[in-house]
Amino acid sequence: MKALSCRSCNCLAFFAAVGAMAFALYLEHVDGLEPCPLCVFQRVAMIATALIFLTAFAHNPKIIGQRIYSVLAIIASGTGVAIAARHSWLQHLPPDEVPACGPGLNYLLEAFPMVDVFQIVFNGSGECASISWRFLGLTLPEATLLVFVSFILFAVFQFFYTKVCHLKETTQ
Repeated sequence: MKALSCRSCNCLAFFAAVGAMAFALYLEHVDGLEPCPLCVFQRVAMIATALIFLTAFAHNPKIIGQRIYSVLAIIASGTGVAIAARHSWLQHLPPDEVPACGPGLNYLLEAFPMVDVFQIVFNGSGECASISWRFLGLTLPEATLLVFVSFILFAVFQFFYTKVCHLKETTQ
């Protein structure tokens, strides 16, 4: 059995991220689950991760280039982990500690500078603390957190696997 090339792995990771985004859009447009501001930020991190894997697939770099793409994927997915972890934390607060609902993300983007928007969103609001979806006992932010962690593990593996992969190519 032949091992997957780095290029094939990047393609698979890209489609996994696209699948995660497609599922989020399905939940929004078919099931009517409106994304809160933290959900929107998680989507941005997922899209950034997908674009990094797509670029790595199209570029098909050698060892150094693949390692750079792996680090970029770790950064984008790590951002997603931070956002999803914060979102999960808000969902597990006792009801009396949940922040009050704030204005929508569109209003925040129109009314405040971007730095203030990030601060307001990460402080959380009541809408981010509500749990409206579960699968296998996981909330949507918890499931998204696992997806981002898997992308980090994949990128770390690929960071080290790249050298092995290229050594096999040069010795054959």
